[in-house]
Amino acid sequence: MNLFTALTIFSAFSFVIYGVRSLTTEHMKLEFNRYGLQKFRIVVGSLEIIGGLGLIGGLYFPPLYVVASGGLFLLMMLGTATRIYIKDPLPQTLPAFMFMLVNAYLLGVALDIF
Repeated sequence: MNLFTALTIFSAFSFVIYGVRSLTTEHMKLEFNRYGLQKFRIVVGSLEIIGGLGLIGGLYFPPLYVVASGGLFLLMMLGTATRIYIKDPLPQTLPAFMFMLVNAYLLGVALDIF
């Protein structure tokens, strides 16, 4: 398994799990309230699940991969900006930032930039 495939699987499963948690757990409801984004929780959770599944499907249909990795990159860019805006400490901000970088890399590989 190469780095691209390993990162794809890691990112895909992470987003599906996190998306399901966003839709179903009280903790995530409280987190979205803390962000001031409670009305976007269902949309964000759904996009995370769709994006994660899109990464897997995109391994077999490359245009889907570009959309999924690009969408997850944008979602995590906004997530990182939100964490900075609400002044979360670095340990809480790093996961969104790292997933932003991972999906930027995956998008770059999918577009043959890297």
